[in-house]
Amino acid sequence: MKALIIGGGLGGLLTAARLVKAGHRIEIFERQALIGGRFINLDYKGYKLTSGALHMIPHGSRGPLASMLRQVGADVKIVTSSPPAMLRIPDNGSVRDIPFKNFSSPLSLTDKLKLFYLNTKSRFVKPGDESFKDWFFPFIKDPWLIKFANAYCGWALSMRCDDVSVREMLAIIDNMRRYGGPGVPMGGCSAIINALEQVILSGGGIIHTNSQVDQILIVDSRAVGVEAGGETIPGDVVISDIGHQLTAQLYDHPDTDEFKEYTAALNSARPAPGIKICLGANMPLIGHSGILLTPYARRVNGINEVTSIDPSLAPPGKHLIMSHQALQSDDIQSEIELGLKDLEDIFHKDDYEVLMVQTYRNGWPVNRAGSGSDLGNTTPIKGLYIVGDGAKGKGGIEVEGVAMGVENTIGLLQNFKTNYAR
Repeated sequence: MKALIIGGGLGGLLTAARLVKAGHRIEIFERQALIGGRFINLDYKGYKLTSGALHMIPHGSRGPLASMLRQVGADVKIVTSSPPAMLRIPDNGSVRDIPFKNFSSPLSLTDKLKLFYLNTKSRFVKPGDESFKDWFFPFIKDPWLIKFANAYCGWALSMRCDDVSVREMLAIIDNMRRYGGPGVPMGGCSAIINALEQVILSGGGIIHTNSQVDQILIVDSRAVGVEAGGETIPGDVVISDIGHQLTAQLYDHPDTDEFKEYTAALNSARPAPGIKICLGANMPLIGHSGILLTPYARRVNGINEVTSIDPSLAPPGKHLIMSHQALQSDDIQSEIELGLKDLEDIFHKDDYEVLMVQTYRNGWPVNRAGSGSDLGNTTPIKGLYIVGDGAKGKGGIEVEGVAMGVENTIGLLQNFKTNYAR
């Protein structure tokens, strides 16, 4: 089988690595000069910043991404964060940090019992379509739980707790129990991209950079190839890593009820925007390798300090600290200023320098489909599949969801009937 892959982001590269390992032929078409998308290192003042991600894998060495990397033979070391996460809360005019697992400790005994009841009930009675917030509030009225949920959802999903469904959130919680907390890839995001590139090339795969796909060729409602740079490239299947919406702009739409329903679903999908602020410091500001969630901040949802695990991500003697916040309005400048003010309050201003502020929205969001609004990996076109952050697996946080979506796509391809001569 020959697979043509549009986009050389993490989803496209994982798919390509899986396919070449299974003996298939692949060609990747990446319109940028570099592969990796929002998952590559950016050198700046000796720091290894990133094009998007936070140098952190949500489930560390035990999750779906790490499992897939091992499966394809990608040589990447992922070190587990310790502690996984802490919560910063007010304490008599000051602040203190409590372990993530103790998030319910600020609740009253009555509210703790209510939370236990909700958790127990959810195992026997599946929740409806309500948001995560509506699931627990106002049944539990303590505003702490809303602050905590918003901080976690903002950090992990770039969403608020009233934007994500309770079904998706409970699936995320199940995966946290199953796989554990985060970890840091040694060498940062690019270590994973470079390892996957090596796997693909050594398996005979072809990667085209500066190569934009202009059209997906459809014959009898089936994808049979692509046009790129004036050339027609035939293939068995086309797999797109650029999301459902952008992919749908590359082919003629059939006049069918199925496609009309698909188009309606495309229009309802919600991207997840966000802002990342990168800091450089002469000393550790967090003091551990996990996540510091900040429920009482105005905008910043969480912060990490990856140099606590991998000092090579900053100049000698320096530390790299990155914050993330879900975007709550279209006033980008105000959102950035509120995030910077949060960081001034959390850390003393003289303790760090602001290296870079990055905004992810519109055509370059944190996720092309917010968690829970993913449209899956299939399309109404036979032989056309979608992977990446617009087609994540259920309960998959960020890159873990990307890996889960790729795994599902590989399963779909195994059942795909093809006439292409291998």
